[in-house]
Amino acid sequence: MSETVAPSPEATDLHPEPAIAISGLTKTYRTGFWLNKVVSPLKDFSLTVARGETFGLLGPNGAGKTTTIKCLLGIVEPTSGRGTLLGKPLGDRSIKQRVGYLPENPYFYDYLTAWEFLYFAGKVFRLSDSLLKERIPQLLELVGLSIDTARKKQLRTYSKGMLQRTGMAQALINDPELVFLDEPMSGLDPMGRYQMREIILSLKQQGKTVFFNSHILGDVEVICNRVGLMVGGKLVQQGTLDELLGQSKSYHVQGHGGTIDQFRDRLEHFSIQGSHWSGEWGGSLPELLTLLSQAGAVVTDLHLQRQSLEEFFVDQVRAIEGDRPVSA
Repeated sequence: MSETVAPSPEATDLHPEPAIAISGLTKTYRTGFWLNKVVSPLKDFSLTVARGETFGLLGPNGAGKTTTIKCLLGIVEPTSGRGTLLGKPLGDRSIKQRVGYLPENPYFYDYLTAWEFLYFAGKVFRLSDSLLKERIPQLLELVGLSIDTARKKQLRTYSKGMLQRTGMAQALINDPELVFLDEPMSGLDPMGRYQMREIILSLKQQGKTVFFNSHILGDVEVICNRVGLMVGGKLVQQGTLDELLGQSKSYHVQGHGGTIDQFRDRLEHFSIQGSHWSGEWGGSLPELLTLLSQAGAVVTDLHLQRQSLEEFFVDQVRAIEGDRPVSA
């Protein structure tokens, strides 16, 4: 008999407060020698992110993604608009105890070790020595830094990837409910990216809310419940991947061999070169696999026919910037 787990308070609440709710958020700067030039990196931005959701904000360089995070965290005050973070107004200092943040380019005290820096960060949150003695080794293991390195080597000797890992540990030191990650994969090698992705997925499984920016769209497809596309300071698209990319019922299949006459008429756009063939299937996947198995065919590639997130991103940005129309 399986053990019964008591639901969390959020799960029992029929109408929980969203983790993030913003409306009409705008930020305007004046630049130039005479301050006569107006720049608006954020324009009438509205968004709601539910608790426990992992939301990915996408956009080209200069789209306003970092400005959005800074406004949400109260680092930058918006020119207009309003919003809440975990039910509190933007800029409310009491909320900082429940939030973690990894900036795109974290800067640390160079002459501290990673262990000393994490201890310092924990003390900012008024965590006890006994709790930090337990939590720091756990976080170092989570982000892939050895305890020996963390205790002995100063941060000025760390590579970009090691600093990024230290920054991630710092963002989680207070066990936050809501985590902001600005380009968390920046500077990481493939193994580091994999580990960072696994960390974010573990936060998702714990029911934490994660809001992050990234240019690595493959990771976004794996991690996010929903994504938003930002161009020129505006949120131009948002939704689940199925909503944005479509719920394709068509499969593209490639293979070789088999009794081709048994299935060639049932595949659309069928083509053949020697013993290799390809086509599209609009029915159920089990039916396709049964058909090909009975024909003695070997499948070498099989995937859903739908636009990738990268293709969607490029199409949307080009259309908005005037290069060409959006794909249907």
